[in-house]
Amino acid sequence: MNQENRTIMTTFKNKSISLGAVALFASTALTGCGEDGPCGPCGIVAEGAVSISGSARLDGFFGAVADLDGAFVSVSADFDANIRGLAAAWDFDIAADAAIDGALVGELMADIRGQISGSISGGISLNYVPPRCSADISLSVDAQASCEVQAGCEVEASPGEVSVSCEGTCSGGCSAECSGAVSCEASVMGGGFACEGTCEGSCALEVAAACDGTCSGTCEGSAGTQEGFEGACDGMCQGTCEMGAGGSCEGECNGSCVVESPSADFNCNGEPPTCRGECGGECSGSCEGTATPPSASVDCDASADCQASASASGSANLTCTPPSLELAFNFNAELAGDINAQAAFRARISELQVRGAAILQGFAQLRGVIGEADANGNFQLAAPLLNIQAELNGIIEGGASGDLFADIPIGRINCVIPAMVESVEILADLGTNAAGTISAQAAFSAEMLSIGG
Repeated sequence: MNQENRTIMTTFKNKSISLGAVALFASTALTGCGEDGPCGPCGIVAEGAVSISGSARLDGFFGAVADLDGAFVSVSADFDANIRGLAAAWDFDIAADAAIDGALVGELMADIRGQISGSISGGISLNYVPPRCSADISLSVDAQASCEVQAGCEVEASPGEVSVSCEGTCSGGCSAECSGAVSCEASVMGGGFACEGTCEGSCALEVAAACDGTCSGTCEGSAGTQEGFEGACDGMCQGTCEMGAGGSCEGECNGSCVVESPSADFNCNGEPPTCRGECGGECSGSCEGTATPPSASVDCDASADCQASASASGSANLTCTPPSLELAFNFNAELAGDINAQAAFRARISELQVRGAAILQGFAQLRGVIGEADANGNFQLAAPLLNIQAELNGIIEGGASGDLFADIPIGRINCVIPAMVESVEILADLGTNAAGTISAQAAFSAEMLSIGG
């Protein structure tokens, strides 16, 4: 258990007398409103109970804890299954009771790299577009509205497009200055267009040029001129260059053109560009970081209290787009004439691409909500987990003064304390258990992304 969790646990224990006194009062004031009374059984945080306390603000926090725990359990199980699936596809033996850790992942990937080297000629190229993760803005907005309704505020029935305050990277519209990169999309530009930045997507090359991705067309390289070529071209490509990871396009970009630090009057065919950096105002797209929703009502005293749990709910439910992972290669002389061997190898490469993409997606999600190891191997907690821990600490402090129970129905008060204890334990376990999974994911990521190097 890390120091912050120890502090929270100690604080909770120190306040338990006053909290227990309030709970005892509630249970005697409303006879039979315990586990089997008319108020029903107390919910369990880890099972995702939606109304433990009867307070939208507090239940939003319990829900965020459950979502964090659920994300870890799901991603960890998927990681284990995908590593074992890769091992089976590449005939690498893993014992049924073996722990999937960084060392085992390293051994598996070393074996896979050896098999790849023995089957191809001229190296292998990797075209990779990393996953993009963002807080669930719609969930934050819904949680904010639900909390304000329960506080007796009158909220708008349909707020329409909602902008949020984004602490991180905004991808979308920005109501003020966008610091960093911006992008123009081919759909806005009316089709393929000249890109003076980094082209993400396909680049149409009417004139032969270097291709940083997968060349489809004619390749003039070390093997001479090859028509109907598909793969990594070590010379000049004429046709289409797929650059999912982004690169320079000397033709027409048919995707997104990303420009770093553009001029103040930069625009996309007369339209404002898409923000790809820090938004000084409100963000109307996705938020890679912490998204704080606006109040859902014109005047609501509970708005600020609701925003903390609503923001936590969105951050805990981080969604990550699947990465694009493509490997291009040429068979060596031994496999060039063996169709069956080629088919078997392509099937293994397909497994590596599909399962590898899933592992990298899960890695991005866990790093985003729980944390990652730094260069010195020390595990650093991520913002969503830290924010929820800080909120827990504030709620416990509120319990000491009696403020915690101000908006909780009396029949649910004696359900709050067990849920608080459970939440502390879940967060403490997350910081410990997730470190091993994330470390193993990091080992896979390093090995996978160096294949094309």
